[in-house]
Amino acid sequence: MPLISGLAAIADNYDALLCDVWGVLHNGKRAYPGVPEALANFRKKGGTVLLLSNAPRPSAALPAMFEQLGIPQDGYDGILTSGDATKACLASHEFGTACYHIGPERDLPLFEGTGVSRVGEAEGAFILVTGPFDDETEGPDDYTEQFQRLAARGLPMICANPDILVERGERLIYCAGSLARAYEEAGGKTVYFGKPHGPIYDIAREKLAGFRGAPVADTRILAVGDGLATDIRGANGAGIDALFITGGVFAGECGDDPEQPDPDKVRIVLAKHDVTAVGAMARLAW
Repeated sequence: MPLISGLAAIADNYDALLCDVWGVLHNGKRAYPGVPEALANFRKKGGTVLLLSNAPRPSAALPAMFEQLGIPQDGYDGILTSGDATKACLASHEFGTACYHIGPERDLPLFEGTGVSRVGEAEGAFILVTGPFDDETEGPDDYTEQFQRLAARGLPMICANPDILVERGERLIYCAGSLARAYEEAGGKTVYFGKPHGPIYDIAREKLAGFRGAPVADTRILAVGDGLATDIRGANGAGIDALFITGGVFAGECGDDPEQPDPDKVRIVLAKHDVTAVGAMARLAW
């Protein structure tokens, strides 16, 4: 598992990137230096870039946000989010039409056009979690009592973002995955959409085939991510090569300097999480 200085070192081995967003392209406030150039150069050599995010929102609104962060639209071919898959599930009414939603108001577009109503805790037939109500101050421990109550009623929980933590500037904040895990610990049943779960990769393959006009062999797809339990484990499970970005949520375990990962520590953290990668680099760059 080599440390590489840039994507150019292995780019010729692949026709498509499945690229994580938060922690790889940006930190919630701005794009990392070198990221726009890396994406643009991969596309210039004939590659296809699909941004594959566990964001709990439909992808339609994301290009404008990415522009503000410094990620131009000419750097990628499309976006697929766990929010897209979650919205399709809501619209199917598999879990009913009365939903108790845990999450911030910015995630409300998930409900548009689905025929699902947001109701109070007592009226809900199922739970949708998109994150803490206030991710600046809350974590899973703030929901212990409520989750015991909801799990006792047997309500299923849909998790629209399996991530546990993400960077926001210099801080780490809790995501929906941390709440879903806490709900399971309370005895509740949880259904996940997004990485590392298989269905999102099937959708991604279909999208790549649409962009390129033909299916892309798994051996020609590279997944890029900083989340070991989501990006890297998901790629391993899907039979797709993975490139580990060490400067994201695991920066503290990969060396003293986030921009200079220690190869021995990188190998240890990969082994600790029982995942593999074809390479690692501090930040996505060409």
